[in-house]
Amino acid sequence: MTPCVKCGGVENIVRAGFVRGKQRLYCKDCNLYFTITPENHPSSKKPHQTTIVDIARAIGVSPSTVSRALNNSTEINDNTRTEILRIANELDYRPNFLAQSLNRGETHTIGVIIPDIQRPFFAGVVAGIQKVATEAGYRVMICQSNESHHTETLNVQALVTSRVDGLLISHSKETFSFEHVKLQLKKGLPIVHFDRVCNEVDTAKVIQEDFAGSFTLVEHLILQGYRKIAVLAGPQDLLISQTRLDGYKAALEKYDLPMNEQFIYYSNFSQEDSVKALDYWLNLPEKPDSIFTIHYGNGIEMIMELKNRNIQIPNEMGIVAFGDELIASLIEPSLTVFHQFPFIIGENAASMLIENIINQGSFVPHTKVIKGELIIRKSSQRSYT
Repeated sequence: MTPCVKCGGVENIVRAGFVRGKQRLYCKDCNLYFTITPENHPSSKKPHQTTIVDIARAIGVSPSTVSRALNNSTEINDNTRTEILRIANELDYRPNFLAQSLNRGETHTIGVIIPDIQRPFFAGVVAGIQKVATEAGYRVMICQSNESHHTETLNVQALVTSRVDGLLISHSKETFSFEHVKLQLKKGLPIVHFDRVCNEVDTAKVIQEDFAGSFTLVEHLILQGYRKIAVLAGPQDLLISQTRLDGYKAALEKYDLPMNEQFIYYSNFSQEDSVKALDYWLNLPEKPDSIFTIHYGNGIEMIMELKNRNIQIPNEMGIVAFGDELIASLIEPSLTVFHQFPFIIGENAASMLIENIINQGSFVPHTKVIKGELIIRKSSQRSYT
């Protein structure tokens, strides 16, 4: 006797007539009707997610009848609908939402491209995006560029091929050409930039207080009595690097302090560059008395390297940095930072994108600035001030 398609039992299987020329069977254990076909024989097919075809075969009706019943069509007899729903539940049927949404021209999925998922800042942003997207009924597909322009371009292509309804993107440090974004925007794909944005493209943007935060950090050093302030900038062509450097320069200008070009060191955000910058500055005839790093990770590295060289922080060298994470408060001395609130950045970026998707015809691109906060810790507090 053919085993039951659900429980695999054979002892309580009885014949129950024919449907469309096929033997119909009934399993007393499962209370399930099914027909004999090569496809539903357990030895001839690997396990798979239940489809409407499986339900149709089990009951002996057409797939279109099952589809109408599952969609509450009034064309289906109530008893037939009840039986189909019962069998669908027993076979653990789950509808293919992607296929359904594609039929409607939407997927309720948003794509996210970030430079590096391992960085706590971007992990915090993604958490904020996920919260808002989930509450709005959207799924999230995340790609990372690994700070590569080429990979970023491939990420955009992959997400567009996956039919995302919109795209959130923070550019890699190598991205200075934005044709891959312009192309999709021209095709009508809703796009929102965050953190590392592009001024060449007319999209909505969620940014930090890059200028104001840097100004505040440098001003804090000046008010603590530091006068020879060096800056570890990022890549020279990266927009946030330029903006944060402008904040540094503005603070020096406000307090009539000269800007020493030798105190500006462009980096690739790497630990190696932190050490090289420190070596360079400490070998100058006129050494800096403090350092501002536009990325907090470099600030942490500076503290560790200065301690290895027995340079006292903050009395001999003050350190401040843009951005924050837990380790910045745990190292000794703890690092003074400008906190960015990445979770809030993610929430706002996702909300803006979903608004763009829903109101695409009337949505007007705009820029949202997320306010940060100066957190003063030991690395910049001189004992005599």
